[in-house]
Amino acid sequence: MSTISALDTTTLLDDSRWESNIFTGQWQTGGGELIPITEPATGESLGTAGGASVADVEHSATAAAAAQKQWAAMKHSERAAVLRRAGILFEEHAKEIETWIVRETGGVPTKAALETHVAAAECFEAAALPSAPSGEVLATEQPRWSFARRRPAGVVSVISPFNFPLILSIRSVAPALALGNAVLLKPDPRTTVSGGVAITRIFEEAGLPAGVLHLLPGGGDVGKALTEAEEVRIISFTGSTAAGRLVGETAGRLLKRAHLELGGNNALVILPGADLDKAASAGAFGSFLHQGQICMTTGRHLVHESLKDEYIAKLSQKAKHLPVGNPAEDGIAIGPIIDAKQRDRIHSIVQDSAAQGGTVEAGGEFTDLFYSPTVIAGITADNPAWTEEIFGPVAPVISFSTIEEAVEIINSSQYGLSVGVLGDVGLAMQVADQVNSGKVHINEQTVGDEANAPFGGVGDSGTGSRVGGASANIESFTETQWLTMRSEIAPYPF
Repeated sequence: MSTISALDTTTLLDDSRWESNIFTGQWQTGGGELIPITEPATGESLGTAGGASVADVEHSATAAAAAQKQWAAMKHSERAAVLRRAGILFEEHAKEIETWIVRETGGVPTKAALETHVAAAECFEAAALPSAPSGEVLATEQPRWSFARRRPAGVVSVISPFNFPLILSIRSVAPALALGNAVLLKPDPRTTVSGGVAITRIFEEAGLPAGVLHLLPGGGDVGKALTEAEEVRIISFTGSTAAGRLVGETAGRLLKRAHLELGGNNALVILPGADLDKAASAGAFGSFLHQGQICMTTGRHLVHESLKDEYIAKLSQKAKHLPVGNPAEDGIAIGPIIDAKQRDRIHSIVQDSAAQGGTVEAGGEFTDLFYSPTVIAGITADNPAWTEEIFGPVAPVISFSTIEEAVEIINSSQYGLSVGVLGDVGLAMQVADQVNSGKVHINEQTVGDEANAPFGGVGDSGTGSRVGGASANIESFTETQWLTMRSEIAPYPF
Protein backbone atom coordinates (compact mmCIF):
# COMPACT_ATOMS: atom_id res chain seq x y z
CA MET A 1 0.00 0.00 0.00
CA SER A 2 1.42 3.35 -0.98
CA THR A 3 1.67 6.10 1.57
CA ILE A 4 2.19 9.84 1.59
CA SER A 5 5.93 10.38 1.59
CA ALA A 6 7.62 11.63 4.71
CA LEU A 7 8.45 15.28 5.19
CA ASP A 8 10.79 15.40 2.23
CA THR A 9 9.98 18.53 0.25
CA THR A 10 12.55 21.23 0.38
CA THR A 11 12.39 24.87 1.19
CA LEU A 12 9.51 25.90 3.44
CA LEU A 13 9.21 23.59 6.44
CA ASP A 14 12.22 21.39 5.77
CA ASP A 15 14.22 24.12 7.41
CA SER A 16 15.87 23.85 10.80
CA ARG A 17 15.43 27.52 11.73
CA TRP A 18 11.93 27.01 13.17
CA GLU A 19 12.75 23.88 15.19
CA SER A 20 12.30 24.61 18.93
CA ASN A 21 11.90 28.33 18.23
CA ILE A 22 9.26 31.03 18.32
CA PHE A 23 9.12 33.90 15.80
CA THR A 24 9.37 37.58 16.75
CA GLY A 25 10.63 38.91 13.43
CA GLN A 26 13.38 36.35 13.68
CA TRP A 27 13.45 32.74 14.86
CA GLN A 28 14.67 32.59 18.44
CA THR A 29 14.43 30.54 21.60
CA GLY A 30 11.24 31.17 23.53
CA GLY A 31 10.82 31.33 27.26
CA GLY A 32 8.12 28.67 27.43
CA GLU A 33 8.33 24.89 27.43
CA LEU A 34 9.17 23.17 24.16
CA ILE A 35 6.18 21.65 22.38
CA PRO A 36 6.44 18.05 21.10
CA ILE A 37 4.85 17.53 17.68
CA THR A 38 3.17 14.11 17.56
CA GLU A 39 1.38 12.26 14.78
CA PRO A 40 -1.95 11.10 16.28
CA ALA A 41 -2.32 8.21 13.82
CA THR A 42 0.96 6.55 14.85
CA GLY A 43 2.24 8.30 17.95
CA GLU A 44 5.42 9.10 16.03
CA SER A 45 7.37 12.26 16.88
CA LEU A 46 7.44 14.79 14.03
CA GLY A 47 9.73 17.27 15.73
CA THR A 48 9.66 19.98 18.38
CA ALA A 49 8.17 23.46 18.26
CA GLY A 50 9.20 26.39 20.39
CA GLY A 51 7.06 27.60 23.24
CA ALA A 52 6.43 31.21 24.26
CA SER A 53 6.22 32.62 27.77
CA VAL A 54 4.12 35.48 29.11
CA ALA A 55 7.25 37.66 28.98
CA ASP A 56 7.66 36.76 25.28
CA VAL A 57 4.09 37.92 24.64
CA GLU A 58 4.69 41.22 26.39
CA HIS A 59 7.88 41.82 24.42
CA SER A 60 6.23 40.87 21.12
CA ALA A 61 3.21 43.09 21.74
CA THR A 62 5.49 46.09 22.22
CA ALA A 63 7.61 45.24 19.20
CA ALA A 64 4.55 44.57 17.03
CA ALA A 65 3.03 47.95 17.93
CA ALA A 66 6.20 49.68 16.74
CA ALA A 67 6.45 47.64 13.53
CA GLN A 68 2.75 48.13 12.77
CA LYS A 69 3.11 51.87 12.30
CA GLN A 70 5.63 51.45 9.50
CA TRP A 71 3.66 48.61 7.91
CA ALA A 72 0.44 50.67 7.90
CA ALA A 73 2.31 53.62 6.37
CA MET A 74 3.49 51.57 3.39
CA LYS A 75 1.84 52.08 0.00
CA HIS A 76 -1.30 50.02 -0.34
CA SER A 77 0.18 48.41 -3.43
CA GLU A 78 3.18 47.22 -1.43
CA ARG A 79 1.03 45.61 1.25
CA ALA A 80 -1.12 44.00 -1.42
CA ALA A 81 1.97 42.59 -3.11
CA VAL A 82 3.00 40.79 0.08
CA LEU A 83 -0.44 39.18 0.34
CA ARG A 84 -0.38 38.12 -3.32
CA ARG A 85 3.06 36.58 -2.92
CA ALA A 86 1.83 34.73 0.17
CA GLY A 87 -1.05 33.27 -1.84
CA ILE A 88 1.29 32.14 -4.58
CA LEU A 89 3.63 30.57 -2.03
CA PHE A 90 0.75 28.63 -0.48
CA GLU A 91 0.05 27.21 -3.94
CA GLU A 92 3.70 26.42 -4.64
CA HIS A 93 4.24 24.71 -1.27
CA ALA A 94 0.81 23.10 -1.05
CA LYS A 95 2.00 19.49 -1.14
CA GLU A 96 4.58 20.05 1.58
CA ILE A 97 2.10 21.80 3.86
CA GLU A 98 -0.57 19.17 3.14
CA THR A 99 1.79 16.41 4.27
CA TRP A 100 2.15 18.16 7.60
CA ILE A 101 -1.61 18.68 7.92
CA VAL A 102 -2.26 14.97 7.28
CA ARG A 103 0.31 13.84 9.80
CA GLU A 104 -0.10 16.52 12.47
CA THR A 105 -3.92 16.86 12.46
CA GLY A 106 -4.96 13.35 11.39
CA GLY A 107 -6.89 14.72 8.43
CA VAL A 108 -7.24 12.87 5.14
CA PRO A 109 -5.40 14.28 2.08
CA THR A 110 -8.53 15.85 0.57
CA LYS A 111 -9.09 17.76 3.82
CA ALA A 112 -5.47 18.90 3.77
CA ALA A 113 -5.79 20.02 0.15
CA LEU A 114 -8.88 22.04 1.07
CA GLU A 115 -6.88 23.83 3.76
CA THR A 116 -4.08 24.90 1.42
CA HIS A 117 -6.56 25.90 -1.30
CA VAL A 118 -8.50 28.09 1.14
CA ALA A 119 -5.28 29.52 2.60
CA ALA A 120 -4.20 30.72 -0.84
CA ALA A 121 -7.69 32.07 -1.53
CA GLU A 122 -7.72 33.96 1.78
CA CYS A 123 -4.47 35.68 0.84
CA PHE A 124 -5.69 36.56 -2.65
CA GLU A 125 -8.95 37.95 -1.24
CA ALA A 126 -7.01 39.90 1.39
CA ALA A 127 -4.74 41.36 -1.30
CA ALA A 128 -7.71 43.43 -2.48
CA LEU A 129 -8.27 44.98 0.94
CA PRO A 130 -5.40 47.53 0.98
CA SER A 131 -6.91 49.31 -2.04
CA ALA A 132 -10.55 48.95 -0.97
CA PRO A 133 -12.46 52.19 -0.26
CA SER A 134 -11.47 53.23 3.24
CA GLY A 135 -14.38 55.45 4.15
CA GLU A 136 -17.30 57.56 3.03
CA VAL A 137 -18.30 61.19 2.65
CA LEU A 138 -21.01 62.18 5.13
CA ALA A 139 -23.71 64.81 4.90
CA THR A 140 -23.11 67.67 7.34
CA GLU A 141 -25.00 70.75 8.50
CA GLN A 142 -21.81 72.77 8.75
CA PRO A 143 -19.77 74.47 5.98
CA ARG A 144 -17.18 71.72 5.94
CA TRP A 145 -16.32 68.32 4.56
CA SER A 146 -17.23 65.38 6.77
CA PHE A 147 -15.75 61.90 6.41
CA ALA A 148 -15.90 58.52 8.13
CA ARG A 149 -12.63 56.76 7.44
CA ARG A 150 -11.31 53.32 8.31
CA ARG A 151 -7.92 53.03 9.98
CA PRO A 152 -5.92 49.98 11.15
CA ALA A 153 -6.78 48.91 14.67
CA GLY A 154 -3.12 48.34 15.58
CA VAL A 155 -2.15 44.96 17.04
CA VAL A 156 -4.44 41.94 16.58
CA SER A 157 -4.13 38.68 18.52
CA VAL A 158 -5.21 35.55 16.63
CA ILE A 159 -5.87 32.40 18.69
CA SER A 160 -6.74 29.34 16.61
CA PRO A 161 -7.76 25.69 17.25
CA PHE A 162 -6.45 22.28 16.17
CA ASN A 163 -9.12 21.00 13.81
CA PHE A 164 -8.61 23.12 10.67
CA PRO A 165 -5.51 24.91 11.92
CA LEU A 166 -4.34 26.48 8.67
CA ILE A 167 -7.71 27.85 7.59
CA LEU A 168 -8.76 28.99 11.04
CA SER A 169 -5.52 30.92 11.48
CA ILE A 170 -5.06 32.44 8.02
CA ARG A 171 -8.64 33.68 7.72
CA SER A 172 -7.85 36.24 10.44
CA VAL A 173 -4.11 36.67 9.89
CA ALA A 174 -4.37 37.57 6.18
CA PRO A 175 -7.07 40.30 6.36
CA ALA A 176 -5.66 41.75 9.57
CA LEU A 177 -2.24 42.14 7.94
CA ALA A 178 -3.68 43.41 4.67
CA LEU A 179 -5.54 46.18 6.50
CA GLY A 180 -2.33 47.46 8.09
CA ASN A 181 -2.31 45.69 11.45
CA ALA A 182 0.40 43.68 13.16
CA VAL A 183 -0.53 40.16 14.30
CA LEU A 184 0.35 37.99 17.29
CA LEU A 185 -0.51 34.38 16.37
CA LYS A 186 -1.05 31.56 18.86
CA PRO A 187 -2.02 28.25 17.24
CA ASP A 188 -3.20 25.26 19.23
CA PRO A 189 -0.07 23.55 20.64
CA ARG A 190 -1.19 20.24 19.09
CA THR A 191 -1.01 21.72 15.58
CA THR A 192 1.69 24.34 15.92
CA VAL A 193 3.23 23.65 12.51
CA SER A 194 0.04 23.48 10.43
CA GLY A 195 -1.56 26.44 12.19
CA GLY A 196 1.48 28.58 12.88
CA VAL A 197 4.89 27.68 11.51
CA ALA A 198 3.60 27.20 7.95
CA ILE A 199 1.94 30.63 7.92
CA THR A 200 4.94 32.32 9.49
CA ARG A 201 7.35 30.79 7.00
CA ILE A 202 5.08 31.77 4.09
CA PHE A 203 4.99 35.43 5.12
CA GLU A 204 8.68 35.40 5.90
CA GLU A 205 9.34 34.28 2.32
CA ALA A 206 6.70 36.69 0.95
CA GLY A 207 8.65 39.68 2.26
CA LEU A 208 6.51 40.76 5.21
CA PRO A 209 8.59 43.26 7.22
CA ALA A 210 10.14 41.86 10.36
CA GLY A 211 8.11 42.38 13.53
CA VAL A 212 4.70 42.62 11.87
CA LEU A 213 3.86 38.94 12.48
CA HIS A 214 4.83 37.06 15.65
CA LEU A 215 4.38 33.33 16.29
CA LEU A 216 3.82 32.62 20.00
CA PRO A 217 2.77 29.01 20.62
CA GLY A 218 1.77 28.03 24.13
CA GLY A 219 -1.00 27.14 26.53
CA GLY A 220 -3.68 29.05 28.40
CA ASP A 221 -1.25 31.42 30.08
CA VAL A 222 0.00 32.59 26.68
CA GLY A 223 -3.57 32.99 25.41
CA LYS A 224 -4.47 35.04 28.46
CA ALA A 225 -1.42 37.26 27.92
CA LEU A 226 -2.35 37.73 24.26
CA THR A 227 -5.77 38.94 25.37
CA GLU A 228 -4.54 41.23 28.13
CA ALA A 229 -1.50 42.82 26.46
CA GLU A 230 -1.97 46.59 26.50
CA GLU A 231 -1.02 47.05 22.83
CA VAL A 232 -3.57 44.49 21.59
CA ARG A 233 -6.80 46.10 20.47
CA ILE A 234 -8.60 43.17 18.84
CA ILE A 235 -8.68 39.45 19.68
CA SER A 236 -9.80 36.99 17.01
CA PHE A 237 -10.54 33.73 18.81
CA THR A 238 -11.73 30.43 17.37
CA GLY A 239 -12.35 27.60 19.80
CA SER A 240 -14.73 26.21 22.39
CA THR A 241 -17.62 28.21 23.77
CA ALA A 242 -16.29 27.86 27.32
CA ALA A 243 -12.87 29.26 26.40
CA GLY A 244 -14.48 31.93 24.22
CA ARG A 245 -16.53 33.18 27.16
CA LEU A 246 -13.34 33.75 29.14
CA VAL A 247 -11.75 35.63 26.24
CA GLY A 248 -14.90 37.71 25.79
CA GLU A 249 -15.13 38.51 29.50
CA THR A 250 -11.51 39.64 29.63
CA ALA A 251 -11.85 41.69 26.47
CA GLY A 252 -14.98 43.36 27.80
CA ARG A 253 -13.31 44.26 31.07
CA LEU A 254 -10.37 45.78 29.17
CA LEU A 255 -12.62 47.50 26.60
CA LYS A 256 -11.21 45.54 23.66
CA ARG A 257 -13.03 43.96 20.76
CA ALA A 258 -13.25 40.18 20.71
CA HIS A 259 -14.38 38.33 17.60
CA LEU A 260 -15.48 34.92 18.83
CA GLU A 261 -16.14 31.95 16.53
CA LEU A 262 -17.16 29.20 18.90
CA GLY A 263 -18.92 25.84 19.03
CA GLY A 264 -21.84 24.45 17.11
CA ASN A 265 -24.45 21.71 17.28
CA ASN A 266 -25.60 22.02 13.73
CA ALA A 267 -28.82 20.61 12.35
CA LEU A 268 -29.41 18.84 9.03
CA VAL A 269 -33.10 18.67 8.11
CA ILE A 270 -34.33 15.96 5.71
CA LEU A 271 -37.69 17.11 4.36
CA PRO A 272 -40.51 14.81 3.19
CA GLY A 273 -39.86 13.52 -0.32
CA ALA A 274 -36.09 14.09 -0.18
CA ASP A 275 -33.84 11.76 -2.19
CA LEU A 276 -32.63 9.50 0.61
CA ASP A 277 -29.54 8.18 -1.13
CA LYS A 278 -28.29 11.71 -1.66
CA ALA A 279 -29.46 12.77 1.80
CA ALA A 280 -27.60 9.92 3.50
CA SER A 281 -24.46 10.80 1.56
CA ALA A 282 -24.77 14.45 2.63
CA GLY A 283 -25.49 13.44 6.22
CA ALA A 284 -22.49 11.12 6.38
CA PHE A 285 -20.20 13.79 4.96
CA GLY A 286 -21.53 16.41 7.37
CA SER A 287 -21.12 14.22 10.45
CA PHE A 288 -17.99 12.19 9.67
CA LEU A 289 -15.69 14.54 7.71
CA HIS A 290 -12.45 14.94 9.69
CA GLN A 291 -13.88 12.66 12.37
CA GLY A 292 -16.57 15.22 13.19
CA GLN A 293 -13.95 17.60 14.58
CA ILE A 294 -15.36 20.70 12.86
CA CYS A 295 -17.42 23.49 14.37
CA MET A 296 -19.83 23.14 11.42
CA THR A 297 -20.17 19.33 11.74
CA THR A 298 -23.70 17.98 11.41
CA GLY A 299 -24.43 17.18 15.04
CA ARG A 300 -28.21 16.72 14.75
CA HIS A 301 -30.14 14.90 12.02
CA LEU A 302 -33.82 15.91 11.85
CA VAL A 303 -35.67 13.53 9.54
CA HIS A 304 -39.32 13.67 8.55
CA GLU A 305 -41.19 10.84 10.25
CA SER A 306 -42.11 9.27 6.90
CA LEU A 307 -38.41 8.79 6.07
CA LYS A 308 -36.82 8.14 9.47
CA ASP A 309 -36.31 4.37 9.38
CA GLU A 310 -35.02 4.27 5.82
CA TYR A 311 -32.71 7.22 6.42
CA ILE A 312 -31.25 5.64 9.55
CA ALA A 313 -30.61 2.42 7.64
CA LYS A 314 -28.88 4.18 4.76
CA LEU A 315 -26.83 6.45 7.02
CA SER A 316 -25.78 3.44 9.12
CA GLN A 317 -24.62 1.59 6.02
CA LYS A 318 -22.52 4.60 5.06
CA ALA A 319 -21.00 4.67 8.55
CA LYS A 320 -20.18 0.95 8.55
CA HIS A 321 -18.36 1.07 5.21
CA LEU A 322 -16.20 4.19 5.62
CA PRO A 323 -12.53 3.09 5.85
CA VAL A 324 -10.93 4.10 9.16
CA GLY A 325 -7.17 4.30 9.64
CA ASN A 326 -3.96 6.23 9.13
CA PRO A 327 -4.87 9.06 6.72
CA ALA A 328 -1.40 8.88 5.18
CA GLU A 329 -2.49 5.60 3.57
CA ASP A 330 -4.53 5.40 0.38
CA GLY A 331 -8.31 5.03 0.55
CA ILE A 332 -8.82 6.16 4.15
CA ALA A 333 -11.89 8.30 4.83
CA ILE A 334 -11.75 8.59 8.63
CA GLY A 335 -8.52 9.34 10.49
CA PRO A 336 -7.72 9.55 14.22
CA ILE A 337 -9.21 11.74 16.91
CA ILE A 338 -6.69 14.43 17.88
CA ASP A 339 -5.88 12.92 21.29
CA ALA A 340 -7.05 10.46 23.95
CA LYS A 341 -8.82 13.10 26.04
CA GLN A 342 -11.08 14.06 23.15
CA ARG A 343 -11.65 10.41 22.19
CA ASP A 344 -12.70 9.55 25.72
CA ARG A 345 -15.11 12.47 25.84
CA ILE A 346 -16.75 11.29 22.60
CA HIS A 347 -17.09 7.75 23.91
CA SER A 348 -18.52 8.94 27.21
CA ILE A 349 -21.28 10.85 25.43
CA VAL A 350 -22.09 7.84 23.24
CA GLN A 351 -22.29 5.57 26.28
CA ASP A 352 -24.42 8.06 28.21
CA SER A 353 -26.72 8.35 25.21
CA ALA A 354 -27.20 4.59 25.08
CA ALA A 355 -27.77 4.44 28.83
CA GLN A 356 -30.56 7.00 28.43
CA GLY A 357 -32.41 5.03 25.77
CA GLY A 358 -30.47 5.63 22.56
CA THR A 359 -29.75 2.80 20.15
CA VAL A 360 -26.31 2.65 18.57
CA GLU A 361 -27.09 1.61 14.99
CA ALA A 362 -23.47 1.75 13.82
CA GLY A 363 -20.08 2.34 15.42
CA GLY A 364 -19.75 3.27 19.05
CA GLU A 365 -16.32 1.64 19.24
CA PHE A 366 -12.69 2.70 19.04
CA THR A 367 -9.18 1.32 18.65
CA ASP A 368 -6.40 3.56 19.87
CA LEU A 369 -7.39 7.06 18.61
CA PHE A 370 -9.56 5.70 15.78
CA TYR A 371 -13.26 6.13 16.58
CA SER A 372 -15.68 4.37 14.26
CA PRO A 373 -18.38 6.47 12.56
CA THR A 374 -21.42 6.22 14.80
CA VAL A 375 -25.17 6.54 14.26
CA ILE A 376 -27.54 6.84 17.25
CA ALA A 377 -31.32 6.51 16.95
CA GLY A 378 -34.20 6.22 19.41
CA ILE A 379 -33.28 9.33 21.38
CA THR A 380 -35.24 12.27 22.69
CA ALA A 381 -34.32 15.94 22.55
CA ASP A 382 -32.86 15.87 26.07
CA ASN A 383 -30.40 13.09 25.28
CA PRO A 384 -26.73 14.14 25.69
CA ALA A 385 -25.90 13.04 22.14
CA TRP A 386 -28.48 15.58 20.97
CA THR A 387 -27.82 18.48 23.30
CA GLU A 388 -24.01 18.52 23.42
CA GLU A 389 -21.41 19.45 20.83
CA ILE A 390 -19.70 16.07 20.58
CA PHE A 391 -16.84 17.05 18.25
CA GLY A 392 -16.55 13.49 17.05
CA PRO A 393 -17.91 11.22 14.26
CA VAL A 394 -21.36 10.76 15.81
CA ALA A 395 -24.70 11.23 14.03
CA PRO A 396 -27.78 11.38 16.34
CA VAL A 397 -31.16 11.11 14.57
CA ILE A 398 -34.60 12.42 15.62
CA SER A 399 -37.80 12.62 13.56
CA PHE A 400 -40.26 15.49 13.12
CA SER A 401 -43.77 15.75 11.73
CA THR A 402 -44.22 19.40 10.69
CA ILE A 403 -42.01 22.26 9.55
CA GLU A 404 -42.99 24.18 12.67
CA GLU A 405 -41.80 21.31 14.86
CA ALA A 406 -38.50 21.09 12.95
CA VAL A 407 -37.86 24.81 13.40
CA GLU A 408 -38.68 24.59 17.10
CA ILE A 409 -36.23 21.69 17.54
CA ILE A 410 -33.47 23.54 15.65
CA ASN A 411 -33.94 26.73 17.64
CA SER A 412 -34.05 24.88 20.97
CA SER A 413 -30.25 24.59 20.87
CA GLN A 414 -28.16 27.32 22.44
CA TYR A 415 -25.90 27.13 19.38
CA GLY A 416 -26.59 28.88 16.09
CA LEU A 417 -23.80 28.30 13.60
CA SER A 418 -24.96 26.30 10.57
CA VAL A 419 -28.11 24.57 9.29
CA GLY A 420 -28.55 22.38 6.21
CA VAL A 421 -31.96 21.64 4.69
CA LEU A 422 -32.38 18.86 2.12
CA GLY A 423 -35.39 18.45 -0.16
CA ASP A 424 -38.15 20.69 -1.48
CA VAL A 425 -36.81 24.22 -1.93
CA GLY A 426 -40.10 25.90 -1.05
CA LEU A 427 -40.28 24.12 2.30
CA ALA A 428 -36.59 24.70 2.84
CA MET A 429 -37.10 28.44 2.38
CA GLN A 430 -39.70 28.37 5.14
CA VAL A 431 -37.16 26.73 7.44
CA ALA A 432 -34.41 29.19 6.45
CA ASP A 433 -36.62 32.18 7.26
CA GLN A 434 -37.30 30.95 10.80
CA VAL A 435 -34.08 29.42 12.14
CA ASN A 436 -31.53 31.24 14.29
CA SER A 437 -28.29 30.47 12.49
CA GLY A 438 -25.30 32.28 11.07
CA LYS A 439 -25.48 30.12 7.93
CA VAL A 440 -28.20 28.18 6.14
CA HIS A 441 -27.45 25.82 3.24
CA ILE A 442 -30.37 24.56 1.16
CA ASN A 443 -29.71 21.15 -0.42
CA GLU A 444 -26.24 21.06 1.11
CA GLN A 445 -24.97 19.70 4.41
CA THR A 446 -23.75 21.97 7.20
CA VAL A 447 -19.99 22.17 6.52
CA GLY A 448 -19.03 24.94 4.10
CA ASP A 449 -16.64 27.86 3.93
CA GLU A 450 -15.34 30.22 1.25
CA ALA A 451 -12.82 33.02 1.61
CA ASN A 452 -15.21 35.68 0.28
CA ALA A 453 -18.23 34.64 2.36
CA PRO A 454 -19.02 36.01 5.84
CA PHE A 455 -18.54 33.39 8.53
CA GLY A 456 -19.87 33.29 12.07
CA GLY A 457 -22.67 32.19 14.35
CA VAL A 458 -25.16 33.47 16.90
CA GLY A 459 -25.95 32.46 20.46
CA ASP A 460 -23.31 30.20 21.98
CA SER A 461 -21.71 29.87 18.55
CA GLY A 462 -20.14 33.30 18.75
CA THR A 463 -20.51 36.98 18.08
CA GLY A 464 -21.72 36.89 14.48
CA SER A 465 -20.06 36.98 11.07
CA ARG A 466 -16.71 38.55 11.84
CA VAL A 467 -14.49 37.16 9.09
CA GLY A 468 -14.89 36.44 5.38
CA GLY A 469 -15.57 38.90 2.58
CA ALA A 470 -14.45 42.50 2.34
CA SER A 471 -17.23 44.02 4.44
CA ALA A 472 -16.86 41.67 7.39
CA ASN A 473 -13.07 41.83 7.36
CA ILE A 474 -12.94 45.63 7.16
CA GLU A 475 -15.48 45.86 9.97
CA SER A 476 -13.50 43.39 12.08
CA PHE A 477 -9.94 44.66 11.72
CA THR A 478 -10.23 48.46 11.44
CA GLU A 479 -11.48 51.35 13.53
CA THR A 480 -13.77 54.11 12.25
CA GLN A 481 -12.63 57.71 12.65
CA TRP A 482 -14.78 60.79 12.02
CA LEU A 483 -12.79 63.47 10.21
CA THR A 484 -13.99 66.99 9.34
CA MET A 485 -12.27 69.67 7.33
CA ARG A 486 -12.90 73.42 6.80
CA SER A 487 -11.20 75.90 4.52
CA GLU A 488 -10.42 78.14 7.52
CA ILE A 489 -10.76 78.17 11.30
CA ALA A 490 -14.40 78.03 12.34
CA PRO A 491 -15.95 80.98 14.22
CA TYR A 492 -17.11 80.36 17.80
CA PRO A 493 -19.18 82.53 20.23
CA PHE A 494 -16.57 82.48 23.02
